[in-house]
Amino acid sequence: MKRVTMILISVLTIFLLASCSSTQPSKTDKTNPQISESLTHTGSMELTYAKNFSVDYYEDGYALICISNGDRYLVIPEGKECPHDVEKDIVRIQKPVKNVYLAASAAMDIFVALDRLDVIRFSALNSDSWYITEAKDAMESGEILYAGKYSSPDYEQIVSGSCSLAIENTMIYHTPEVKEQLEKFGIPVLVDYSSYETEPLGRTEWVKLYGLLTDREEAADALFSEQVNAFADISSKDRTDKTVAFFYITSNGEVNVRKSSDYLPKMIDLAGGNYIFDDLGDKEDTASSTMSMQMEEFYASAKDADYIIYNSTIEGELNSVEDLLSKSSLLANFKAVQEGNVYCTTKNLYQSSMELGTIISDIHNMITGKEEELTYIYKLDQDR
Repeated sequence: MKRVTMILISVLTIFLLASCSSTQPSKTDKTNPQISESLTHTGSMELTYAKNFSVDYYEDGYALICISNGDRYLVIPEGKECPHDVEKDIVRIQKPVKNVYLAASAAMDIFVALDRLDVIRFSALNSDSWYITEAKDAMESGEILYAGKYSSPDYEQIVSGSCSLAIENTMIYHTPEVKEQLEKFGIPVLVDYSSYETEPLGRTEWVKLYGLLTDREEAADALFSEQVNAFADISSKDRTDKTVAFFYITSNGEVNVRKSSDYLPKMIDLAGGNYIFDDLGDKEDTASSTMSMQMEEFYASAKDADYIIYNSTIEGELNSVEDLLSKSSLLANFKAVQEGNVYCTTKNLYQSSMELGTIISDIHNMITGKEEELTYIYKLDQDR
């Protein structure tokens, strides 16, 4: 009898312990905002479109940034310390953020819009590679210094310059040893995943993350609201039945196109057009927003597009339709080429991350014949 009683007690104890563990979230649960006994959670950042980051707020100005890849960053207010019981895998970012090494070029326009270019001291692009006037001028005046590209930064310069944060894009994962080395020097590395947003406004909403880091949260909210209103104004315009192809041709002759789920095809849709590829790419594959295909395959799918836009940000701008045809003679048979509806992006398209509303307006003006009102795309000359 005693044996049976002991067994029953053991079973009951196990049951109770299991019940407790199922109702109390584990401290190692990365979705659990309770990361320290010393930090009182007060709420979360309101996000409407962005899916690749989140922010939790705590008393006394602490904040936890979570990135979609699982990385977490504790933003520590000036004059405060990190609680002793915060897990080691949570990266510490101490305010004030200053002397930033910026390798994520899409973030530069956000810092300019927030009027916080002053926090950036080092750039992974040289002055000739910047198409944002303020960034270019800052480098030419010496306010921002070139400190080596993302894959081979000048560690000595960055460390001696008291860099408090490195902001990288996902290309850093091709050279993980660089990220590890920066971290060994005590420099936190924030990887920007804004390019993984499938909604155009999701990409713009990253301004809120940088507003948090630079003490410009109210300005960030205002900037985002401006873009929301701009998008609403454009999307309320009449739709057309015009189809648009967006691509560039690689050095080996393949055609690089955007997947249908990418934010750029959605911008074409918001502009009142239709992306020529209805269902291109696996929606579950979020590792890349583009894919390559052979020219013959591209020709079969896109030859009847009403408009084609050549993406110049990789291989450089084109001056004429002849320049385009020199890349492949098959393009001469495209409907858009024969009808004179061939356009090219300017080189600063992707650096202008706070101008997505203007880019959508450009596409709308293109398909409605308002060529004189274009900013980030231009029509290719047929005669040259």
